Amino acid sequence: MSRLLLRGDPVGEIKAVLLDKDGTLSNSEDHLVRVANLRIQEALKVFQANKASQKKKNELKHLLSKTYGLTTQGLSPAGTMAIASRESNLISTATVLCLLGETWPSAIDLANQIFDLADVLDNHQASLKIDRVLLPGVLNALEHFQNEGLITGLISNDSPKGIHSFLNKNNIESYIAASWSAQNTPPKPNPAAVKGLCKILKIDPKECALIGDADSDLRMAREAGVAIVLGYTSGWATPPELTQHQHLIHHWDEIRIQ
Repeated sequence: MSRLLLRGDPVGEIKAVLLDKDGTLSNSEDHLVRVANLRIQEALKVFQANKASQKKKNELKHLLSKTYGLTTQGLSPAGTMAIASRESNLISTATVLCLLGETWPSAIDLANQIFDLADVLDNHQASLKIDRVLLPGVLNALEHFQNEGLITGLISNDSPKGIHSFLNKNNIESYIAASWSAQNTPPKPNPAAVKGLCKILKIDPKECALIGDADSDLRMAREAGVAIVLGYTSGWATPPELTQHQHLIHHWDEIRIQ
């Protein structure tokens, strides 16, 4: 077991650390805002093709913006784009379409069409630059964890492809022993997701720390029996309001392994 220090003070002993991705390891806000706006853009095109009134199009834009968590400051760290999986965002989009008069089968079909069209545009734009770059101090922390013999796992609501792309583009695949994605069963924030990842890592949750930026992740960790639950606050333009943590981290340099 290794001793985890937070701002120089010991907070417990662990064998592994489980990490969220978006807003914890990576600066994902610009990317997610872009994806949200592309989905809204494609949804408006669908309504335009169906000759919807300007009032209805304005209502669609407003409802989707609220649903995705878009704000004048950027992205709400508690909104669906920041926290939820693609599938959950698709369901919420279809729900908005239902509120505006679509049947559920039609709404699901339209939501899939909207997401697929937005993906094409997003992939083109993403090819022009590296999205989801590491937050300050993350690389040093990962290197430090590895040098001190700590096992590191990743638990995210991104797809396996998205996780692989993030790790590969940032050259940190060698630091992550295993990952749990939105396609694993069950996905987070079910506490069984933590237990599933721990089983892969061959450790017990009570031998772990979990670091995340959302109360849903922190609550999940507590319910799974994780020993040390740490909330990270500096991954978004608007800091998340967290209540389920044992301790808060404001910068990755604040934690060390001894």
